[in-house]
Amino acid sequence: MNNENRKLRIALTKGRLEKDTVNLLEKMGYDCSAVKDKGRKLILPVGDTIEVVLAKAADVITYVEHGVCDMGVVGKDTIMEMNGKFFEVADLGFGRCKFALAGKKGVDFYQGYNVKTIATKYPNVSRTFFEKKGMDVEIVKIEGSVELAPLLNLSDAIVDIVETGTTLKENGLEVFEDIAPISARLIVNMVSLKLRKQEIEELISAIETNLK
Repeated sequence: MNNENRKLRIALTKGRLEKDTVNLLEKMGYDCSAVKDKGRKLILPVGDTIEVVLAKAADVITYVEHGVCDMGVVGKDTIMEMNGKFFEVADLGFGRCKFALAGKKGVDFYQGYNVKTIATKYPNVSRTFFEKKGMDVEIVKIEGSVELAPLLNLSDAIVDIVETGTTLKENGLEVFEDIAPISARLIVNMVSLKLRKQEIEELISAIETNLK
């Protein structure tokens, strides 16, 4: 799947992480005008040596894992949920937020012995968190606004990404416990790192220098 003759291909998570990564690449001296004026294009040149692929977060991991992209920029939340086979090589520092356990304000979540119900978009992260605590929980997968679940008494709590906590407060919820910090990470395909070692290591080094 790897082609040593093509441009180094980096998959970017569409949206805010894409903008922050493009700003970083520009700071490094790359011409990102094609990405900024992309229209509906999804594969775009950055300078003469790099090609950017715009994708959803979960697909960034899939493309890097299968080697059709050499590198990717994706949130730690997606990495924790998907557990793919790749190298996580750098914390880019932007897109900072956290995974948290939250629920109705004033409730003692850990009280009692009944099996708790957790609503979340991240079942694997949630399961791992409670397994470490030795707690048996029932997990309900929610696609939309997870905050609704405790308000409708569907769940005892939620596991979700919290940035400012404003949405929780406005809905009468609060953080019970922080689970893990989240930020954008740079990931690399395992085979690409062997075949294009010098190119990739030079780029990682330049990225780390420009993060200062």
